[in-house]
Amino acid sequence: LSSGINAEYGEFQTFQHYFKQINLSVMSLKLDLCNFSGYKIYPSRGIRLARTDGKIYNFVSKKCRNSYLMKKNPRKISWTVLYRRKMKKGTEADVAKKRTRKAVKFQRSIQGATLEHILAKRNQKPEVRKAQREQLIRSQKEKSKAKKEAKVAKKKTDTKAVRAGQKKINKGNTKSKPARSNVMM
Repeated sequence: LSSGINAEYGEFQTFQHYFKQINLSVMSLKLDLCNFSGYKIYPSRGIRLARTDGKIYNFVSKKCRNSYLMKKNPRKISWTVLYRRKMKKGTEADVAKKRTRKAVKFQRSIQGATLEHILAKRNQKPEVRKAQREQLIRSQKEKSKAKKEAKVAKKKTDTKAVRAGQKKINKGNTKSKPARSNVMM
């Protein structure tokens, strides 16, 4: 800054210090938004388009105006604000990422098994567990084998009784049938 400005404002170094001291607000600018791109248009910048129906459109540049006149969709053009909003670009700076909660694991009993029983199973040695499993499989195989044998024995006795019954029926039917004669009518 030149020495003339320092002298004019006394002890203040810049205009901003001067305005702060005497509580004058800095003039606020009226900003328009581009109807195509969504960018801010500062005073003395941009292009205005007045349509015959009386609507006024503001554009930041010729590129935006021509794209609008060609009826391009701003949501499909990557440099526009609408596209960036649609594709969620640049929002992670504004919004803090949500923290994911970690699932807390804890032991509890399951229906039919108490917690102590589950812990005892877990602490068993693998050899013991394997022996128990094999014994259980063996006993299940024996049960199924016995069941099969009982079924086969039942079937044999049933078939014998059925055959005997059928023979009796057949013998009875032969006696009740009238004898055929060789006479033709």
